Amino acid sequence: MILRPARPGDAADICAISNPIIRDTLVTFTTTERGIESVVRDIKTRAEAFQVAETGGRVVGFATYGPFRSGPGYAFAGEHSIQLAADARGQGTGRTLMHRLQQVAADQGIHVLVAGISGANPAAVAFHSAIGFAQVGRMPQVGFKAGRWLDLILMQRILTPGPDGAPDTGAGAG
Repeated sequence: MILRPARPGDAADICAISNPIIRDTLVTFTTTERGIESVVRDIKTRAEAFQVAETGGRVVGFATYGPFRSGPGYAFAGEHSIQLAADARGQGTGRTLMHRLQQVAADQGIHVLVAGISGANPAAVAFHSAIGFAQVGRMPQVGFKAGRWLDLILMQRILTPGPDGAPDTGAGAG
């Protein structure tokens, strides 16, 4: 497996991973499938903050982050997304991608990564717990998809030391 920053030519593979998840699952609250042009824009905008895992010349997963919320007070917090092709799950690809993304985010000055996870996706909660994220909130029924109200579970991981240079002792430190 090769980890590298995403390139515009990866957009079709990324759409092939994302669109079935959007269309067929409750993993994301999004209902609009992604187009190649929008993925290319994301790749160009996010640069290093958009990492892919490639096996045999095919992108089998990606992890990316962007701003958590707008405003200068949130400048050091990012919200990430990770998705894998069905045949890449359960093989350590997600763990490896997230390790790389966390390194990139910390190098770019991100102090905290946030995960917004559908309550219908307990596997994602378990995955994030296993890689050092802590659950910090649950927002009941804020999502609606396929005729169902869905909870949003918020998890976070602190990536860098606190302002005094000492390691943080908050949620997800480690």
